[in-house]
Amino acid sequence: MTLDAKLNFFLIGLFISVANCFGCSMYKITVGECTMVGCNEDAWRTTSTLWFETAKSPEEFGAAFTGSRKVSELVTAPQSGMNEKGLCFSRLAAYHPIIENMFSNRKRINNEVDFLTSVLHQCESVEEVEAFYKEYDHRFFIDDVLIYIDSAGGYLIVEPYQLLRGDEAVYVLSNFCPSITNNEVARNLGRYRKGEDYLAEVDLITSFEFCEKVSDTMHVCRERNGDGTLLTSIWDLSSRKFNLYFYHDFEHAVQFDLLEMLDKGDSQWDIPKLFPENEEFLRLKTYYTPFNTPFLRVSLVLIAAFLLLFTGAFVLHYLKTSQFTLVYLFGFSLTNVILIAYLFVLATTIGVYYFDAPFFQAGNYGVNVLSFTPFYSIILMIILLRHFVRHRTAIQRYMRYLIFTNLVLYMVLVCGFMYWGLYDVFH
Repeated sequence: MTLDAKLNFFLIGLFISVANCFGCSMYKITVGECTMVGCNEDAWRTTSTLWFETAKSPEEFGAAFTGSRKVSELVTAPQSGMNEKGLCFSRLAAYHPIIENMFSNRKRINNEVDFLTSVLHQCESVEEVEAFYKEYDHRFFIDDVLIYIDSAGGYLIVEPYQLLRGDEAVYVLSNFCPSITNNEVARNLGRYRKGEDYLAEVDLITSFEFCEKVSDTMHVCRERNGDGTLLTSIWDLSSRKFNLYFYHDFEHAVQFDLLEMLDKGDSQWDIPKLFPENEEFLRLKTYYTPFNTPFLRVSLVLIAAFLLLFTGAFVLHYLKTSQFTLVYLFGFSLTNVILIAYLFVLATTIGVYYFDAPFFQAGNYGVNVLSFTPFYSIILMIILLRHFVRHRTAIQRYMRYLIFTNLVLYMVLVCGFMYWGLYDVFH
């Protein structure tokens, strides 16, 4: 197998895993002098934001941005946007292997928000964007691929190590770096494949109605815990108008005129409030995980700490008195160790809460094996509980308290696993 074949085989698993967590897709269409861009942001965040930033000097351009990842309470990282000259961009999660630093003499990027907004404030064409990026070490965006499209229909792809220019009338991009991913591999991403196939089969029209169909075709909808596509934006680079569609509802659109909004000054909008109540979004918003609820993250850490403490106490008691049966020693210790490892997965792998159970992550065998923990744990808990009920009188009082508390923690975790749908294998 050649090196390129090995890399592509590796990328099939790896970038699909990246896309499963926070995938996105986009397309651009140019017909005559009109160019339109559609962006689907696929994420589980509940803080979608639209904001307008006016030009702060005569040399700058005003712009609109959308995003959902809060960098701080008042600052959101840009995911897509357009300036008053018709320069548009989209940011997508992607994988690129780390290679030797090629840009050691360039300026460093220290703040992603300031940098990404500055590009639209200072550039009006992809040629200017290319010159802008060539001054900086854009390895900063090692987990991203960015694409800029100007009103003339040209585009610039920004990878961590390369800048790629193009001017095709139609271009589709998703969660991969084109320089290291051939089309055969890229088509393993359903959202990309659907967009590419749809645009190859129809007559191209640069209208919001047509682009709405393309975006709908490429959007991601999952059975468990809501839809993957959080926000869709469609940008008309000629008229400087854009439409927003929230949470895979393509029957309700909100349109903005960029130039009119900039005339009113800086502003910020909470996107969910612009649309009718969406039951699926409400379900997502009230679905609590360690990633959106700090109390749950702290609770996982505390439970893991107690399980580790109890395991140590059981081992010490057995070594000191030999009165602690091997059933308890190995049964509780083994179950506790497995649960501690799984709690680490729950605290670090967001996809567990949104994808079908048992969760599968390409290439990560440890996570894949541990994904069966909810089933291991409930079987072991029943066995240990029965043994404890039958033999509790033969156990010293303080050990009975420890064992009882350990079993209570198992029950708490099983309730949590049920709430998160980790036993739901029939989706």
